[in-house]
Amino acid sequence: MPTNQNIALPKGTVLLDGGMGRELRRRGVPILHTIWSANALLVAPDIVRQVHVDFIDAGADIITTNTYGVIRAELAKEGVEERCAELNAMAGRLAVEARDRCGRQVAIAGSLPPLRGSYRPDLVGSFAEIEPLYREQAECLAPFVDFFLCETMSSGAEAVAAATAATRTGKPVWVSWTLHENRSGRLRSGETIEEAAALLALLPISAFLVNCCPPESITAAMPALAKLGATPVGGYANTFQPVPEDWVMDGDKDSDGLLGVRQDLDPDAYARHARHWLAAGARILGGCCGTGPEHIARLKRLAEIGS
Repeated sequence: MPTNQNIALPKGTVLLDGGMGRELRRRGVPILHTIWSANALLVAPDIVRQVHVDFIDAGADIITTNTYGVIRAELAKEGVEERCAELNAMAGRLAVEARDRCGRQVAIAGSLPPLRGSYRPDLVGSFAEIEPLYREQAECLAPFVDFFLCETMSSGAEAVAAATAATRTGKPVWVSWTLHENRSGRLRSGETIEEAAALLALLPISAFLVNCCPPESITAAMPALAKLGATPVGGYANTFQPVPEDWVMDGDKDSDGLLGVRQDLDPDAYARHARHWLAAGARILGGCCGTGPEHIARLKRLAEIGS
């Protein structure tokens, strides 16, 4: 079994960054329905770097590479599949440059995303099909990142494939599952947290999280996460309206072509949800789609003064 070392975390609450895609869109960068925020690597790399800087300035201890859409299947839809390695490396370098500009200790997480659509456990595919693709992306990112974040994993099997590939780099690995919209605290596959974690028992996972789901779902799941053991746990919610179970990128959308967002999750409201996560045992907090630097700044205040 690999013996990957944990990264050195700050004492107390650890802050992840917020969502990259919506923040780029808010700053005027075109967000394609295929490669999502990865389009910014092609048309606005300076803005990607600046978003990283702004999250660091807001208080993030960890920034995440802009690689959620930098996967072969999606790049092929835009005719740029041959640039897969180049774009992953570019995303890694932009994160490093942002950290260097800020001059403080910040870790960089390499994002390993779903390969066949977010929130769709029915489309994941077999281990033999997707593990080599995860391995390729992890190898491209490894020179630039401190650890890997297998995020928005909709099933236990999806997480196993991503985490297996990531651990082969020798870097620490975190796993973050996405939860069902019904606020049961279960994965979108219907598995419990305990069932999904059991599938990873032989891998050296350094942290367990849940993300890209309603904050209420994270609240429901946090007690089970906290019972997994000594590994730190946490969560980072999205601000979306409920996501249909059969959702695809060009399916149910708002008028701009993207999922609609809730109006009740401003930074103060988001922090009220995060306070419940801390009370249930979370040590790692952050934001996903729809959360910006202002949300992270509010979480920083919550972490420092408890309100």
